[in-house]
Amino acid sequence: MTARAGVTLHLPSPGATDALARRLARRLRPGDTLLLRGPVGAGKSHFARALITALLDVPEDIPSPTYTLVQTYAGRSGPIWHADLYRLGDPGELAELGLEEAFGSAICLVEWPERMGEMAPGGALTVELAPVADGAARRATLTWSDGDWATRLEDLRDDA
Repeated sequence: MTARAGVTLHLPSPGATDALARRLARRLRPGDTLLLRGPVGAGKSHFARALITALLDVPEDIPSPTYTLVQTYAGRSGPIWHADLYRLGDPGELAELGLEEAFGSAICLVEWPERMGEMAPGGALTVELAPVADGAARRATLTWSDGDWATRLEDLRDDA
């Protein structure tokens, strides 16, 4: 198993979560996958909405794909796929969604990636969100095992 590198950030408010999503969006390109982890209510969908909005030329409604499993958008640098696999019955159903093909050409955000089984793409960036004691605050831990994420994220803390 490859060692994982990472960075942990304190997000004191929903606005700070939005700001992190916007900063991260500037670093993404087609073929990137973000695996969004965390318990129910951790802010995964909130984070995804802010990131997707930052990638669109024209703002639009960003619904949660909880029931549709996948929502797609036309971003300024290519397609964006937002998948919420919470209601996925079996990893075999992923082939029907077309998500595997999207991993190579779209920016993909996947909530509940543990439901993918072995299908998670190599080189993905994991963003784990966790609530902290004071309620609105979150802790974001970004981890990766390969790819050029270390270089692309090296100034993430300083970028405003």
